[in-house]
Amino acid sequence: MYQHIVKPNETLWSISQDYRVSFQKLVQVNQIANPSVIYVGQAITIPTIPNPDTIPYSVHISTANRTLTLKKNGSTVKTYPIAVGQMVSRTPVGDFVIVNRAPNPGGPFGAMWLTLSKNHYGIHGTNNPSSIGKAVSQGCIRMYNEDVLELANLVPNGTRVYIRR
Repeated sequence: MYQHIVKPNETLWSISQDYRVSFQKLVQVNQIANPSVIYVGQAITIPTIPNPDTIPYSVHISTANRTLTLKKNGSTVKTYPIAVGQMVSRTPVGDFVIVNRAPNPGGPFGAMWLTLSKNHYGIHGTNNPSSIGKAVSQGCIRMYNEDVLELANLVPNGTRVYIRR
């Protein structure tokens, strides 16, 4: 199981939203007596996510270079071109994990949606391939549909995702 370390301004509710797990389940699994009291640095077990240390893959995103690099055991497997968030809705920087996936989510999300452990953000395909390489999204990572399908076939839920400028 995955251990989330509480960051400043997070609540148990916001953590439950980020990882798409019920608030009650987090309280139960973590044996939290008072759900209103959690502290920065506290480890919160996320029962629905596998331990990323058992997964050989990691995803490294450079918003400046507009690339997504897939690594296996630290070695580069492939680098993909991506689109990132525009100036008013920048792609969040930080360390995340893939929490779930939805094939064929429809609309602008292309052939696959990989949900990140930050509510409202993901790695997904696109119905506008000309947007790849640009800063045009609402903060998500866009990939060509064939690329996101290839990525989704390789990386399981729990894979670490590192987003940097």
